[in-house]
Amino acid sequence: MGKIRVKTFGSPEQEEQEKKKAKEKREAKKAVKAPGLKGGQRVVGVGPSEEELEKTLESQQQTAGTNQQKKSRKPKVESRKQRSQRYQANAQALDKTKVYPITEALELLAKFQKAKFDETVELHLNTTRIGISANLSLPHGTGKKTRVVIADDKLIAEIETGKIDFDILLAKPDMMPKLARVAKILGPKGLMPNPKNGTITQNPQDLIKKYGAGQVSFKTEAKEPLIHLTVGKFSFGDKKLADNINAILQAVKLENIQKIVLKSTMSPAIKVRI
Repeated sequence: MGKIRVKTFGSPEQEEQEKKKAKEKREAKKAVKAPGLKGGQRVVGVGPSEEELEKTLESQQQTAGTNQQKKSRKPKVESRKQRSQRYQANAQALDKTKVYPITEALELLAKFQKAKFDETVELHLNTTRIGISANLSLPHGTGKKTRVVIADDKLIAEIETGKIDFDILLAKPDMMPKLARVAKILGPKGLMPNPKNGTITQNPQDLIKKYGAGQVSFKTEAKEPLIHLTVGKFSFGDKKLADNINAILQAVKLENIQKIVLKSTMSPAIKVRI
């Protein structure tokens, strides 16, 4: 036969003690072992049980999933710049898959809808390498006044504050140690005087008229094989613009060019045949 339990009835005080002992046993079962304690020593767990923690975690995951769904439903913001109607009309007239000869590219550029001002015509070149530089006099100038200055102590002080009000900087050889202080400012902008492009000379006054009359210096960007040049104004007409473009291509040399793009200030880019 199995064990037979016999419950004895006693005084209320005894029943109260038994209830108290039973409660202590239940609490002892919930106790958690703590590291560093001896056998038999226990610490009563404080805080939520494992089941409660699991339920809380599941609730957090469900909430995160709901928030993620809400975020994904948000409409995407159009980051691309909204083009003008004139630009869009010009882009429709352009065959983006075609590479145009220079004459056709200039004819197409002339047919584009124009802005109210005399737009600048730009030439952008992808070269085979960085470090390509030269200076030349454009047959018909650039159409804008070139600001040419000569380096002195006052100008260097202005450059150090970030003020740059010139397009070309000429310097005598004895000024180069002083210009080294602002090389980090001038270098990335392509404005640092350099003997290769003729901007370091004992007679800088003699060069001011030459540069002002259309002589330009160019070089690739510091970290990218790209050259950006102004070749004139729309008002020049196709013949003068073509003369300036051909002069630039001869200075850069065709074997150094991978891609040519022609555009105006407000127009889409036209691919030009090399």
